[in-house]
Amino acid sequence: MKKPVIALVSITVLAAVAWSSPASSRSLVARQASPTSNAVIAWNANAGDAALAACISPGNDPLHESRLYAMMHVAIHDALNAIDRTSKPYAYHARNLAKGASPDAAVASAARNVLLPVIAELPFPPECIAAGVESVETDYDAALAPIASGPAKQRGIALGQAAAAAILQLRANDGSDQPLLVSDYPQGTEPGEYRFTPGFEELGVFLPEWGKVTPFVLKNSAQFNPGPPYAVTSAQYTADFNEVKRLGSDGVSAPSDRTPDQTQIALFWVESSPLAWNRLARTVALDRHVGLWESARLFGLLNLAMADGYIGSWFTKFQTYNYWRPVTAIQLAATDGNPDTVADDDWTPLVTTPPIPDYDSGHAVQGGAAAEALRRFFGTDQVDFTLCSRTLPVGQTCTDPAPVLRSYHSFTQAADENGLSRILVGFHFRKAVVEGIAHGRKIADRAVDRAMQPIGG
Repeated sequence: MKKPVIALVSITVLAAVAWSSPASSRSLVARQASPTSNAVIAWNANAGDAALAACISPGNDPLHESRLYAMMHVAIHDALNAIDRTSKPYAYHARNLAKGASPDAAVASAARNVLLPVIAELPFPPECIAAGVESVETDYDAALAPIASGPAKQRGIALGQAAAAAILQLRANDGSDQPLLVSDYPQGTEPGEYRFTPGFEELGVFLPEWGKVTPFVLKNSAQFNPGPPYAVTSAQYTADFNEVKRLGSDGVSAPSDRTPDQTQIALFWVESSPLAWNRLARTVALDRHVGLWESARLFGLLNLAMADGYIGSWFTKFQTYNYWRPVTAIQLAATDGNPDTVADDDWTPLVTTPPIPDYDSGHAVQGGAAAEALRRFFGTDQVDFTLCSRTLPVGQTCTDPAPVLRSYHSFTQAADENGLSRILVGFHFRKAVVEGIAHGRKIADRAVDRAMQPIGG
């Protein structure tokens, strides 16, 4: 069924990251991967470009974006493993098309034949869909052009088509066919219960049923569901309340104690988690010269973990706890029954709060899942890398001539900073961040232990 198209509304409204017309998006997209002969890494970057062109990234819809990347990388992984089986396939198990197939043609075909139908089903305006499709087709033509015509190329194309068809069929009725915003979602009335966040009073909440999407690797969406958030009358809640109130405001509606570096951290990590963590993984994979087949496994595991990270987190948010956001808690503190919290009717976060419950932090889940998947794959947490962002002020982003780069010495350091950013931007209580990172790590361990296992151990 074709998903209903609604008006595009960014869930992370930020003046410096205003959505631009997709008609010009192709010229604005900066290639994030260095030139490489590794087709898997190249198509990971191409998928990010397509997500940007289709308007789902860098902040409109990271949930569908995570599903898009996971499905594409499953098809890529399975296509390559039909040529030379180094790890267990996920959805496509046949080998009848593999003999003599071009690996690069197989990768390009698998990617294209997942990206096009999945982008076409997105609940976004037609001009966004058309731009996303154009981005994919342009990259596909460029990828196939250097490959010599002949049986190997044709077999690779056919193999990619077959691998794509397998994952498309497997995910055809996974529950992702949902409207982006639901205006009649029931709001809470008691202290701690979710209320519509400022700016979304008429629009409602974002993808409240995503927790019911069929997981990729989890037994069910609630498999690693964390324990409850703090009671609003507890001392722990009071400490978290005062922390985000002190650090997370816009500095205009209320004072903020953020340092300039903390403000940079807050804005740096606003962008889509799937976009940012895949960029990070490309950086490390290129630096370490990860081969084609191992790249397929790396990006497959990473994106399976992140896709299930959103499914698990959304189940926690909507189907389990439905906990209020800091902006609501601070503005309504006079009614929360806690004598140690002080209300501020005007308090506004640094960035407009997304229309999603607080607990647990989906962004922190993504960081925990990605960091753990990368740590498990590389066999170490101690890896040096630098990263740019698309959500810093103009002149500092990945697409600018001299982007701001932040440096890290481990995947855990990046995940912890990513989690901290949600407090500094005014989105989450610390409890939601801490539990989110732990939740994501458990999901990633499940993915690495269960999916795409190397042949022979």
